[in-house]
Amino acid sequence: MTIFAIKILLISISAGALGSILGLGGGLIVTPALTLLFGIDIPHAIGASLISVIATSSGAAIAYINDGITNIRVGMFLEIATTIGAITGALIGGIISPNFLYIIFGLLILYSALAMLKKTKEELPSQVPLHSVASKLKLQDEYYDKSLQKQVAYNVANVYNGFGVMYGAGVISGLLGIGSGSFKVMAMDVFMKLPLKVSSATSNFMMGVTAAASAGIYLFRGDINPLISAPVALGVLIGATIGARIMQRLKSKTIRKLFIPVLLYVAIQMMAQGLGVTL
Repeated sequence: MTIFAIKILLISISAGALGSILGLGGGLIVTPALTLLFGIDIPHAIGASLISVIATSSGAAIAYINDGITNIRVGMFLEIATTIGAITGALIGGIISPNFLYIIFGLLILYSALAMLKKTKEELPSQVPLHSVASKLKLQDEYYDKSLQKQVAYNVANVYNGFGVMYGAGVISGLLGIGSGSFKVMAMDVFMKLPLKVSSATSNFMMGVTAAASAGIYLFRGDINPLISAPVALGVLIGATIGARIMQRLKSKTIRKLFIPVLLYVAIQMMAQGLGVTL
């Protein structure tokens, strides 16, 4: 293995670990790292990034599902909104200005970061009413929290709001070709009032499905280079497996403190992109 591949592998391990803990996939770190540090062109970086998301999802999702943290029902329900949104985004690509969407969604993420900031002392959501739709679909569940060493039962609230945010995430993903891990966690944590660990684990589960569809397009275009994607996939898979074990030992307060700066970074980047400002 060349020095070039080893460097990519090491960065990918870090990306996979952080991505699996926060439910964001490794793309948020992999894409800028490949372009800025290694001078790889954007199409190949995005192609490798999609592979990293699939690897993160594969590595972390298995551990989270085995431990009962992932809410598969919520994940599949919200995946409907994301898919419909992605199709909508592809159809309206020539009608709505991408810059406008960047600003709107940047502001939405900023709002969510501030909402999370208010919850930094909250370990678990309390007094969450069970939404009627959540009751009918049996979205409520429970899991064993290893850091708290107890069984945690939780309800699901504001189903319509969460579904709407996920639809919007799908629109912007289909229109702009960006990942939506931050939207997934935000929709479940801020709007649907799920425990943050459940939001992160379920986001990991969902991202693999979304990324697999997009990766097929990049594969046919020839934008997935095995020399880049192979060390990325291997590194992210290793990192995601490690991150999944770390996340279960962390308290939700700690995960939220890690997540807020990432949200602020994404919000600032999106609004800057919409305003045509280079950071």
